[in-house]
Amino acid sequence: MSAQPLVEIRDVNFSYDSRPILKGINMTFHKGKVIAIMGGSGCGKTTLFRLIGGALRPTRGEIKIDGQVMHELNQQELYAMRRKMGVLFQFGALFTDMSVYDNVAFQMREHTDLPEEMIHDLVMMKLNAVGLRGTHALMPAELSGGMARRVALARTVALDPMLILYDEPFAGLDPISLTVVGNSIRRLNNALGATSVVVTHDVQESLKIVDYIYFIADGVIVAEGTPDEIKASDKPFVHQFVHGEMDGPVPFHYPGNDYKQDLGVLA
Repeated sequence: MSAQPLVEIRDVNFSYDSRPILKGINMTFHKGKVIAIMGGSGCGKTTLFRLIGGALRPTRGEIKIDGQVMHELNQQELYAMRRKMGVLFQFGALFTDMSVYDNVAFQMREHTDLPEEMIHDLVMMKLNAVGLRGTHALMPAELSGGMARRVALARTVALDPMLILYDEPFAGLDPISLTVVGNSIRRLNNALGATSVVVTHDVQESLKIVDYIYFIADGVIVAEGTPDEIKASDKPFVHQFVHGEMDGPVPFHYPGNDYKQDLGVLA
């Protein structure tokens, strides 16, 4: 593990108006690692994802990437930093009016002066890396959900980013596609020497591919550790989340009045 982490999140707080979302988050992402951020819906995962990408500014604290504090960057510096990042959006978000080839080539044409011959070779290499070189002439509507996600992954790594952000990469996938996408995330991270951050609630697939896991609940980190440490955890929240149990710290019923009272039943 490198001494200097690529991403440092220190005492990060964030609120929407007066509603606190994140409360003193501390995380460290080292180069070459795949990190998962997990938690239930509404716990603050996606907000943290946006803070890392610079789309939001923390209310307090700082996020430092490659030695630079994100909220201190001007527009030009932020743009340059984002060029070093790759983002896989939930459900892929391919450009529907572009072919598979043009989707993957988009960033190369937008951000480089490479000749079209070289772009062609790079696009075919990226598609080959995700097993979809033969789909280059297809349109997104002609792809299955799993294939579309893999094309989006090829587009995400088009410029060999140092930091790759995945927003729910396993959502809506069948078991085979889920495994293929998971293995591709791990393999591409190793090949690029990048750092990958996977925001997800898919525990079982993530445990197979990540190096470290952070669990968030109610805006704070309630547990962290390696996959083996998380599997062995006796913390009630972690145990409930990993095993998908109804009973535990996360209640089935939303807080409300006494059930009999709501039904008008007299004691």
